[in-house]
Amino acid sequence: MKNNFWKNKKVLITGHTGFKGSWLSLWLDHLDAELIGFSNSIPTNPSLCEGLKNQEKMISINGDIQKYDDLKNVISEFKPEIIFHLAAQSLVNHSYQNPLETYSTNVMGTVNILEVIRETKIPKILINVTSDKCYKNIESLKGKTELDELGGYDPYSNSKACAELITDSYRNSFFNNSEFLKHGIAISSVRAGNVIGGGDWAENRLIPDIFRGIMNNNEIKIKNPESIRPWQHVLDPLNGYMVLAEKLWNNGPKFSEAWNFGPTEDEPKTVRWVLDKINQYWGKEIKFSTNNEKINHESNTLILNSEKAKLQLGWKSKIKIELGIKLVVDWYKQYEQKKNVKEICLEQIKIFEKVK
Repeated sequence: MKNNFWKNKKVLITGHTGFKGSWLSLWLDHLDAELIGFSNSIPTNPSLCEGLKNQEKMISINGDIQKYDDLKNVISEFKPEIIFHLAAQSLVNHSYQNPLETYSTNVMGTVNILEVIRETKIPKILINVTSDKCYKNIESLKGKTELDELGGYDPYSNSKACAELITDSYRNSFFNNSEFLKHGIAISSVRAGNVIGGGDWAENRLIPDIFRGIMNNNEIKIKNPESIRPWQHVLDPLNGYMVLAEKLWNNGPKFSEAWNFGPTEDEPKTVRWVLDKINQYWGKEIKFSTNNEKINHESNTLILNSEKAKLQLGWKSKIKIELGIKLVVDWYKQYEQKKNVKEICLEQIKIFEKVK
């Protein structure tokens, strides 16, 4: 049964052509929202966005989040009620090679969208999607809460910490919850775990690297098989973002703050565990070796604590990691069999909606 909250809601998604943006666009279209997308490119080839043909069902604008006027023109013209800000440079390795681009996109892009909202007063809700990597990571097995220190070792992670601080500053300075009746705008930031799902084709990311290797019968290079990550299926955090949007709509001042939407703390697994499960569900052995070349620093252990979202929003992570891996394997198997991408994704959304 569909959630009627989204019917005819006017929603702007920045970064709608990316992996998470494509899934979110499909899901909100399924819920009868009116969608506007804003993105400067289709980031991968193949592309989930193109496979879903999302741009046929929404107003799709080619624009750059780094260009204030582009963003202001779109928001002024279409007057969205809710904005999901997903546009970003989202790869750690790329941030080492292109730190200026990373900071410009992730930091100034965030400033631009907040400044447009400050000037236009148009959207009622902004949800700024950052990252679990925004925290100062001391490699602890204890999950990070929303009160833990922000930091970020590499340019990508640090840029997301900066985006969090900027969001908090604008909320305090211009959209303070104590003055909500005056401005009427609710702003939250959200942090998910290591999101996995069908249709991710990004470079230097574990799941797409694995399935590219499987489909091309190539050996896969793994950086650190013992790294622990808070793996979660993409539909879980997206569901969290949508639950939060509805809460903000009904009671902005109560929920206008930062939120974690990660898996349960007993769910984080090693890269090796993920490889073993993909082996099991795909049905043939994956060839992989450890990459012994000098690599850029990445955290070995990263875990989120999402108790606040569970207690205050009624949200919970529904897809256990083993089911998540199975859904991912099923998606790429069907893709390899040239099944309809949109039908594969909608079927997985229906599976998610049935999970208690």
